[in-house]
Amino acid sequence: MEKKYNLESVADYCRFFGVDVMHPLVSIADFADYGPYPGGLIQTNLYCVMYKELECGEMKYGRSRYDYQAGTLLFVSPGQVIGIGGRDMDTPLYKGQILLIHPDFMYGTPLARLIGGYSFFSYDSNEALHMSDKEKSIILGCFRDIKAELELCIDKHTKKIVCSRIETMLDHCERFYERQFITREVYNHSVISRLDSYLRDYFDNDRQSECGIPTVQSCASEMCLSANYFSDLIKRETGKTAQEYIQSHVIELAKILLSEKDKNITAIAYELGFRYPHHLTRVFKKMTGVTPQEYRTVSN
Repeated sequence: MEKKYNLESVADYCRFFGVDVMHPLVSIADFADYGPYPGGLIQTNLYCVMYKELECGEMKYGRSRYDYQAGTLLFVSPGQVIGIGGRDMDTPLYKGQILLIHPDFMYGTPLARLIGGYSFFSYDSNEALHMSDKEKSIILGCFRDIKAELELCIDKHTKKIVCSRIETMLDHCERFYERQFITREVYNHSVISRLDSYLRDYFDNDRQSECGIPTVQSCASEMCLSANYFSDLIKRETGKTAQEYIQSHVIELAKILLSEKDKNITAIAYELGFRYPHHLTRVFKKMTGVTPQEYRTVSN
């Protein structure tokens, strides 16, 4: 079993990898400065933005493994677990940087409220951001700006300025992810097709009787995606949230069953996997604007 290390603070992280602490609650470290460290699992209480410039081997992240490509950004939120291989002094160095942010640093700033909206902090490693040369230049400029501010004497303006520059970096990342979704249009369409097939098979095989209506998490898992990445992909491709997309499939099945006059609405709700009949009524009205009974009356 791999040994697990809990790195609660910026100081803990920097001490583990043998780098200097720039600020007690926020810091930037260059991977080339890392000293020897043991391999194992690392869990931090930090937000981390990792930039890797060169291919540098495999890294485990959650249940996935990922080989870094040139110009890659990976995001880690507090509580996530990362697996790393150990390093001795003979291991070749590689280019890259990491931004470490303790949640306490953001308190009292707009970033404290906004950071939860950057869904890519919950993406899996195989959903990392791969950047163009121009995009890399912008992100590296953000790293430089943050580092330059941290190298000044800490004063009452430090938090506000650094948080503002972190927010700018994350806004750029959000923009670049939107570009990545667009450039992966063929892949995105294949996900939608596989999702449609999965939902058809799910109900054709009566799995809802045992497992209930498919959830966003279960569908994402079937697509081998994180729930956040899956949700963002569905929203960008269809204009619907992932939950709305799943519900729309269920409602279309409900419409077919409502055409069978011998089935009452309660029986239909249970047949579709709803735990309670009124849940069907609520979702049906939300999606169509009418209740199941009203739809049955009008359509028949």
